[in-house]
Amino acid sequence: MGKHTTEADARIIIDDLLRQAGWNPADKSEVLTEFSINGGSANRVSESGAIYKGEPIKTGKNIGRADYVLLDQNGRPLAVIEAKRSAFQPYAAKQQVLPYAKAIDASFIFLTNGELIYFWDYKEDDARIVNSFYSRRDLEHIVHMRKHKVALAGIEIPDYYIRQGEQRQVRPYQQEAMRAIDHTLELGKRRFLMELPTGTGKTDLIALYIKRLMEADRAERVLFLVDREQLARQAIEALQDILTTHSSYWLKPGTMRQEKEITVCLLQTMISRYQEFTSGYFDVVIADECHRSIYGAWQTALTHFDAFHIGLTATPAIYIERNTFRFYHCQDQKPDFVYRIQDAFKEKFLVPYKFATGITTIIAEGADVDDEHYDPSEFERKWTNAQTNRLMMQEFDRLAWQNYQELAPGQKEGIGKAIIFAMTKHHAARLSEYLNELHPEHKGNYAAVITSDVSDADDLIRKFKYETCPMIAVSVGMLDTGFDCREVLHLVMCRRVRSPILYQQMRGRGTRTCPPINKQKFVIYDFFENHKYFNDSDTDIFTGTGGAYGTGRPAVRKGPHRELIDLGLDDEWLYHVTYVEVGPDGEKVDKRDYVTNWKETIKKALKDDPILEKIRNQALATNAYEKEKYQLTGEEEEELTRRLNSPRFFFNEENLRRAYRQPGGNLIDFIKHALGLIKVKSQEEITNDNFQAWLVIKAFTPEQIDYLTLLKNRGVIKGKVKMDDLFTPPLSVLNAATIGVELFGENGLKELIGEMNEAVFKKEEAA
Repeated sequence: MGKHTTEADARIIIDDLLRQAGWNPADKSEVLTEFSINGGSANRVSESGAIYKGEPIKTGKNIGRADYVLLDQNGRPLAVIEAKRSAFQPYAAKQQVLPYAKAIDASFIFLTNGELIYFWDYKEDDARIVNSFYSRRDLEHIVHMRKHKVALAGIEIPDYYIRQGEQRQVRPYQQEAMRAIDHTLELGKRRFLMELPTGTGKTDLIALYIKRLMEADRAERVLFLVDREQLARQAIEALQDILTTHSSYWLKPGTMRQEKEITVCLLQTMISRYQEFTSGYFDVVIADECHRSIYGAWQTALTHFDAFHIGLTATPAIYIERNTFRFYHCQDQKPDFVYRIQDAFKEKFLVPYKFATGITTIIAEGADVDDEHYDPSEFERKWTNAQTNRLMMQEFDRLAWQNYQELAPGQKEGIGKAIIFAMTKHHAARLSEYLNELHPEHKGNYAAVITSDVSDADDLIRKFKYETCPMIAVSVGMLDTGFDCREVLHLVMCRRVRSPILYQQMRGRGTRTCPPINKQKFVIYDFFENHKYFNDSDTDIFTGTGGAYGTGRPAVRKGPHRELIDLGLDDEWLYHVTYVEVGPDGEKVDKRDYVTNWKETIKKALKDDPILEKIRNQALATNAYEKEKYQLTGEEEEELTRRLNSPRFFFNEENLRRAYRQPGGNLIDFIKHALGLIKVKSQEEITNDNFQAWLVIKAFTPEQIDYLTLLKNRGVIKGKVKMDDLFTPPLSVLNAATIGVELFGENGLKELIGEMNEAVFKKEEAA
């Protein structure tokens, strides 16, 4: 957005921003401009713009002129907008505009200079920065909820609910968590952070709480953000199972937005679609594994929405970045609600584990434990071969058949379910092959490789969860987090893990209870002695505060790649490896060749492919009607995904993210890029997006925002901000050092500049 120096310049921008939020500034039944406000109350506006209250009221003393007045469908004032030139801090106009809103009985105020927008619900809270104006529907909806909402204390928390056709108990900690959210809402706090271990029913709990909010008229539209397709499927399944009378859908990259009560969406999709929604569209935003969201490009998909935010995480507080706590308005390392994994085991809401003993140790030491970013294929070649892979599978298989009935007395057919964590796609294929050789009676269906390159991965996952075979799923990255199968009795670690977050997520795949098979325990077959690195045992559970090799907790590696681990990306080699593993055997293809082949394939297919043609036409459309006309159906997107993931090229989202080094990319955007329809955002655009999201997280004072905007503008030019910059022109001319110390303190200013460089200016590395 360019600089505009006068109020008139600002209004050109403001008119455009109003149009983006669904208002027509030229329609006097929606928007009044330069509106003279007289003393006295009023509740309706005539076509001529004169204010009435049943009958014309006499003109009283003129108390001012409102730049804009936004009207509801009945012509009643909803909001007043105060427009200022760009150099003016809009927050400072609060007391000027408040009498206007009160005089015409408008419930809301917007303060803006065309760059910053403050939303002021002045009867309830102070003004706060938002990313867009609210639509007419958004504002009318808030007014409606105010009139009809009921006290949460009057809505009973249930003891039981129906899930997958069976009656389940609402567990005591789930009831306690709901009461904690109630308390937060009644206090007026707009954010809530909840830490619950994997397997303790976070999704069911949230579905029950959404139902509660809707019964109390506290919410009408809810956004459920996840970062993996498996989590999206599980969320939709739980929401539609529990909230049978409420509408929900999964918003995918190429499909049309639907006006339903609950929207499930991947973070990776929302990054490119959030501007389709106003900041006030959703009443509640839920972020699953939220510690991955408040970072870089991901954060905008969350901070755009001015809603009640609920963050869910299974990651212990010690490993969550400070920005996550700040976004959720919590003290560092103190979520609003915590249920400890030790309590879950003690109270038998999670199934305990034990480690298989006496198995061959492939690697205990020998590799640099600080080197997270080794080349996976080199590592595989160094530490395993056909003999060691066969030995691992033979030992696991023998022990699994020996102990499965002890683990789950109700398990009748075979060993139950097992997940094997492999190093690479090639490694996964070999392990699956050796297991199927051990059990020829199952005709190759005993073990199955489940990776992004398997054309029927969803069907395989369904069979793994609900049919006898495959009994064993061998995967790389796809099933280590966000995968729910409560029948799992065996976890096999055939790779080294040094991320404490990932280790606990992988371990969590086995902790879910399963009454139908009377599941008592599960076994971890750890051929790489990861549990010894984390000092984990069935009697002393590693939760992030134990020791590595008994010498204090595992080192949380500092440096440029910590965020990659905390984001939970599919692997740790996104930026550092020059090839992509494709196909069932993990063939290595140079990333540049993969992208070149992708672009050529899409361009050639365009003339004969109606789905690709729709994507192109949608990108070229110049109005909302045309854009909507060319949105894909869910069936079209699934067909396209299936067709592109062909045995020849294996073009799929996971491989494309690695090849492009874009962890937040989605298939539709990669297609548009191949057709030359979109470009990667400039560094200045990325910086401005990051800066806006950072302001929302931090809630600075207006004076601090003005100062930080100066630093941001300097940082855009230089790529970062240093303390030395404050003492050299142009910042020294503005007395930046003295002002900064006055606003933040000397140490606070140093810390803030460091955080600003990390949150706002950080560039993704390229190999």
